[in-house]
Amino acid sequence: VDGPRERYHLDWPGKKEALLAANSPVAKTFRPFRDESVDFESTRNLFVEGDNLDALKLLQETYLNRVKLIYIDPPYNTGNDLLYHDDFAGSSSEYFQRSQQSVGNGSRLVANAESNGRFHSDWLSMLYPRLRLARRLLSHDGLVAVSIDNNEVHNLVHLCSEVFGYKNILGLIANVNNPKGRSDDQFVATAHEYVLWVAKNRASATIHGFEPEQAITKRYRKTDENGELYREIDLRKTGDADRREDRQDMFYYFYYDERTENLRVARQPGPRAGEREIVPLRDDGTEGRWRWGFETAQSNLPSLLARYMPKRQIWGVFERDYLEGRPPVKPTSAWTFKDVNSERGTEQFMALGFAKEVFPRPKPLGTMRRILEIATLPGKHAIVMDLFAGSCSFEEAAMRLNGESRRRLQFIAIQLDE
Repeated sequence: VDGPRERYHLDWPGKKEALLAANSPVAKTFRPFRDESVDFESTRNLFVEGDNLDALKLLQETYLNRVKLIYIDPPYNTGNDLLYHDDFAGSSSEYFQRSQQSVGNGSRLVANAESNGRFHSDWLSMLYPRLRLARRLLSHDGLVAVSIDNNEVHNLVHLCSEVFGYKNILGLIANVNNPKGRSDDQFVATAHEYVLWVAKNRASATIHGFEPEQAITKRYRKTDENGELYREIDLRKTGDADRREDRQDMFYYFYYDERTENLRVARQPGPRAGEREIVPLRDDGTEGRWRWGFETAQSNLPSLLARYMPKRQIWGVFERDYLEGRPPVKPTSAWTFKDVNSERGTEQFMALGFAKEVFPRPKPLGTMRRILEIATLPGKHAIVMDLFAGSCSFEEAAMRLNGESRRRLQFIAIQLDE
């Protein structure tokens, strides 16, 4: 209950009703469709036909705190994609049902036109209870990824801040899915959508990355005595705060004996016979600092090597960075990959034998695959959920990852019975 003190919060007409919708009980149950299923008794995947608000309530008991990733691709509220219930007179009900403008309980489905005074409020009221219920299903390290465009991205960020807490907003990725831009836009040709990442608990959340692509792997040109590929990375700190006085504790001395190829590290200067002293020098000749602290360098000496740099005419210390076992590539805030292009999604959908008109703008497998790669780890079981399954690109990507990357993903997909 809000007290008399004013505070910064999100409010809209219908918010109280949306909260009631999230908390009200549901007098429904799941009914199995064995004839439409594959391996009903042994499959670990679940496909639910029906309203995802009802489904989320029914899943609470079984999947509370168990879901690693929930992907949400809601209506973008472009004026025609969001349908909401509107009561109407019984005399027209048969026609509306025949024309698929209504559902069987006598509620008419009405497009959320921009002329509607509650245009944004209806969208918020639709998503708010679903986010609240979805949060309960997430594991302690669970994540939510939401696809959205510029129509409601601002409201989405505020809504997720309300449900999950502002500190649990992890990042907003610009997903460049149409590099040429939409030609029908009046002023600026939109070339991207967004993927908002939210954690149930930021302290427990982990974001993984992508396997390195050829542009990265081709840098590993050197081979060690065991045939392992590696590259050399200068141990000297470059860029901001690279001076000795910026971090005095990260300035120390290396001593290298060219005859024995022995490399040692010392806090104080003091070369032994035959040793060459190496310190981090900036391009202007002044003293810099190393990237590692003294203890880290001392414990990782076997992965370091000393080498003369002809261009700079000085000696330096380099880290051997191995390709095998390197960490995944951290996702950036802008995805310009070819596999996230919307055209790929349409091509992949048509390759399955469907006509282009059957499902407009299906999400490409590349986008879904990258979302799953960020949220899950190879070899580790994870339950992933899709609230608006649509063309099921998310589910196909999960199956492909299970077969190709040693992942053990179990999915729950929910979609209206259209």
